[in-house]
Amino acid sequence: MTTSTKGTGKIPAVLVLEDGRTFRGRAYGAVGETFGEAVFSTGMTGYQETLTDPSYHRQVVVMTSPHVGNTGVNDEDPESARIWVSGYVVRDPARVPSNWRSRRSLDEELRHQGVVGICGIDTRALTRHLRERGAMRAGIFSGNALPDEGTMLAEVRQQPEMQGADLSAQVATKEPYVVPAIGAKKFTVAAVDLGIKGMTPHRMAERGIEVHVLPATATAEDVYAVNPDGVFFSNGPGDPATADHPVAVMREVLSRKTPLFGICFGNQILGRALGFGTYKLKYGHRGINQPVQDRTTGKVEITAHNHGFAVDAPLDKVSDTPFGRAEVSHVCLNDNVVEGLQLLDQPAFSVQYHPEAAAGPHDAAYLFDRFVELMRDNNQHSVSLMEGQRA
Repeated sequence: MTTSTKGTGKIPAVLVLEDGRTFRGRAYGAVGETFGEAVFSTGMTGYQETLTDPSYHRQVVVMTSPHVGNTGVNDEDPESARIWVSGYVVRDPARVPSNWRSRRSLDEELRHQGVVGICGIDTRALTRHLRERGAMRAGIFSGNALPDEGTMLAEVRQQPEMQGADLSAQVATKEPYVVPAIGAKKFTVAAVDLGIKGMTPHRMAERGIEVHVLPATATAEDVYAVNPDGVFFSNGPGDPATADHPVAVMREVLSRKTPLFGICFGNQILGRALGFGTYKLKYGHRGINQPVQDRTTGKVEITAHNHGFAVDAPLDKVSDTPFGRAEVSHVCLNDNVVEGLQLLDQPAFSVQYHPEAAAGPHDAAYLFDRFVELMRDNNQHSVSLMEGQRA
């Protein structure tokens, strides 16, 4: 990626897709060139959380909502310390942001962090194209001396594809850190960071959980060194088929029957640990308005998603796995994609979406309470066993 952070004004820009389709508009954010997988997000709000979600690493995000940047940028809502998207595409950027928490415009923030974007294009046509042809490699080029279209297309086609990409270690913390419980400490959780969003450990801390966030390279020994009551596997970018190390760690956690909770990438890791395959979706689920049914209760939730891969598990039966019986617990009502898994013979479950949902709906916040209940029940069971042995 090469960028300039000077004001963009009316500098020309071009979005080039790997199938040869191009869209011409104006530079938005930094000027230069950038590459990634073109995907679209259907959220009308929460663009700060989208931009700073590590799961969007190496993706060019197309916003389907036409007006973006209306509330500016504040210092409270980022999900991580930086913007992770590789490029940003909007139709009509806000000319003047207006919000009592706003500190600067979105355009200024993109320039400051060197994120190349494009505006003034028909994002509806682009979204329809990606729905029909699928997510694909793309490049954004801006500046007064743009290459010819043939050169730009050749550069796009030289970029690595998302399928086969191993990215979680690139976005995860390098050193362990602790998020203390809010109020009285009730439980300790080891959270394996595969691209964790800041709101996730906060949601656990609100429930009296002390969260030890560990690097993606953490071993099972590192996980159990914090003496956890439960283990959490986070969201993250890339192809789950490459995540052999997290899968091995999760299998060790499952073998010890420690309460386990995974979200997004963590759901795919659980799927692989149980012996299921994963596959790439045509254009993925990204946005804050995805309907999912919790099959254990029948309740339909409006949920926040960001995933381009899914677990290949049967919807119509209970499966036998090396760790006991497993079933699909949640399913997307738009396309029947697996959105959650649970074990029936030990305390482990996962979902493919974001229950912390900031910004977004809060329908799925109960999943953190479900994790707390698993840890409480497991601790009570352990105490009962100890008392029985003493008797």
